[in-house]
Amino acid sequence: MTALAPSAKTSGRRLTSRAVANTVVVIAALYTLLPALWLLLASTKNADALFGSDLLSPRDFALWHNLRALFTMEDGVYGRWYLNSLLYAVLGAFTGSLISVAAGYAFDKYRFPHKEKLFGLVLTGVMVPPTVLALPLYLVASGIGLVNTFWAVFVPVLFNPFGVYLARLLSSGYVPDEVLEASRVDGAGELQTYFRVSLRMLGPGFVTVFLFQLTAIWNNFFLPMVMLSDQHLYPLSLGLYTWNSSATVSPEYYPLVVIGSLLAVVPLIVAFLTLQRYWKSGLTAGSVK
Repeated sequence: MTALAPSAKTSGRRLTSRAVANTVVVIAALYTLLPALWLLLASTKNADALFGSDLLSPRDFALWHNLRALFTMEDGVYGRWYLNSLLYAVLGAFTGSLISVAAGYAFDKYRFPHKEKLFGLVLTGVMVPPTVLALPLYLVASGIGLVNTFWAVFVPVLFNPFGVYLARLLSSGYVPDEVLEASRVDGAGELQTYFRVSLRMLGPGFVTVFLFQLTAIWNNFFLPMVMLSDQHLYPLSLGLYTWNSSATVSPEYYPLVVIGSLLAVVPLIVAFLTLQRYWKSGLTAGSVK
């Protein structure tokens, strides 16, 4: 019986640790899901129900009315904002990911003068908050006449220092040097090797960089606010902000902001669910060799 005592103590400690871990996970899940649940319920209510705290009541169901009002308010400008965000985010993330992966691959596989010093500058760019760069970017865009244009928002998001840093790590984990040597022995040039061999092996890493950049561009707010004055060029983040500011004077905007915010998260959810098998493997690249 005395021999079983240590085993019972170990088992009890494991159960306690598991219970504590499960409690932390449940609290974290509730912290994450409750705001989303509130957003889902609030999008089905009119303004009176929102201010009356009747979200759980089946009365005042106004989902279809809110949707119709959302896409007809101000001549349907919300649909234009949605298309703008898709263009900024999807095209910008795809192009920016190509640039980041190519730069990270070059830092990993090639030797050139001052390589580590240049990579140190990239790491410095990772530590600089994007809001700090907004004013210098505005001055540059103003100097070349790009303020209040599509390019004023699109071009700056193409260059992502964190994407370059992540791509270098992914390249070291996904692309063995022996494969590149074999390709060169077969007579393939550097560009041919990159596009036909390396980029295919970097597929999961490319998707990982793409999703990080897609999320950052989709949620980008300060740069469009500084660069744009034409609301037909606004992304969703800036457009919903202007409606939320107007709601203090015109309360009918509140339900539109709520349901507009709900629809705004749909593309990110779809992207992560569709590409999850790629980005999960990309995040673990190089962890096991």
